[in-house]
Amino acid sequence: MELSDLPKINACLNGLASVFLLLGYIFIKRGNKTAHRNSMIGALAASAVFLGSYLYYHYSMQKLYGRAHTPFTQPEWFRPIYLTILITHLIGAFAIVPLVIMTVSRAIKARFELHKQIARWTWPIWMYVSVTGVVIYFLLYQIFPQR
Repeated sequence: MELSDLPKINACLNGLASVFLLLGYIFIKRGNKTAHRNSMIGALAASAVFLGSYLYYHYSMQKLYGRAHTPFTQPEWFRPIYLTILITHLIGAFAIVPLVIMTVSRAIKARFELHKQIARWTWPIWMYVSVTGVVIYFLLYQIFPQR
């Protein structure tokens, strides 16, 4: 495996987290608490592996090439759209870590009313971050590959 493989792997991990998040939502709406719990554990695991891989990739990029990211420069007309998606993704990514910790902590402690209160905020932000992670990958590496 090469360092250049990690963006695709990271996108797959984000996609997997999105699937688990969607399933978890569906299961809890149907009252299947066990399937909900298992799906959310899957989302947590996929997101945790993603985070480790993401940090390793950007650390390695900085060390090897002197910059931690791939700049989006072309096409110039799409750059503001890309940056809007990226900035909202990053804001959500910073916010989601403590939200997930609080949400999971409340579930582990069986404080389900408090869990539901915070999950109403956590789930959509987590889903947005996971989905836009995949979108960013496609924009940066597939649709408008930056060279």
